[in-house]
Amino acid sequence: MNSIAVYSSKGGVGKTAAAVNLSYACSLKGKKTLLCDMDPQGAAGFYYRVKPKSNFNRKKFLKGNLRSFIRETDYPNLDLLPTHFSFRNLDLALDREGSGELKRIFAGLADDYDYLILDCPPNMTLLSENLIMAADTVVTPVVPSTLSILALAQLVKFFDKIKADRKKLHAFFSMVERRKKMHMDTIMRFGKKKIFLQTLVPYLADVEKMGITRQPVAATRPESPAAEAYDRLWLEIWKSQIRK
Repeated sequence: MNSIAVYSSKGGVGKTAAAVNLSYACSLKGKKTLLCDMDPQGAAGFYYRVKPKSNFNRKKFLKGNLRSFIRETDYPNLDLLPTHFSFRNLDLALDREGSGELKRIFAGLADDYDYLILDCPPNMTLLSENLIMAADTVVTPVVPSTLSILALAQLVKFFDKIKADRKKLHAFFSMVERRKKMHMDTIMRFGKKKIFLQTLVPYLADVEKMGITRQPVAATRPESPAAEAYDRLWLEIWKSQIRK
């Protein structure tokens, strides 16, 4: 089972939208996919109309017997492990060896899924560190702006500090507005760096409307440039894992 963490320390960059749409794109390729919502805000579960079972919480997650708490979505090959509000305190249960604990928890699902996609909380905490260390690949959305580029630089330093493998970190430009000169200048300046994937995810109403439709973009608007972008992004991520 390949694990992909969709992570950003900066909120409002399209992280959960990416996790939701990438998991859907993965399932469309015939891969058995589990989206694990690690963000206590629960946006991924909201988009898929999935709520946690009433007896699920942080303690149950840490015990690692997750099968009974995984919920089916409305789409073939795609399941979801909803978050719980108590996940906000997961840091308290993890120490600096916690990545091994997370690997143990997720390993119990290895025979059931081809891909595990983790929607990570938007902060830089011990839980973030453990998720980064536990994942095979880390994908981070970057809005083409000064603050988002700064957040990426901080993330690279964070990788070095915790001794994570930089080679598993991939960035992509998110919420791109081609009419904005600053966006295009930023992409021209940084987009050729090795860390960046080539797909640009556009800023479109189709993505914003996910909050209304509560479905991935490709499920409601498969012809949308955003749906096509997420599909290309998935293929880039998949190819990067094949090359390892």
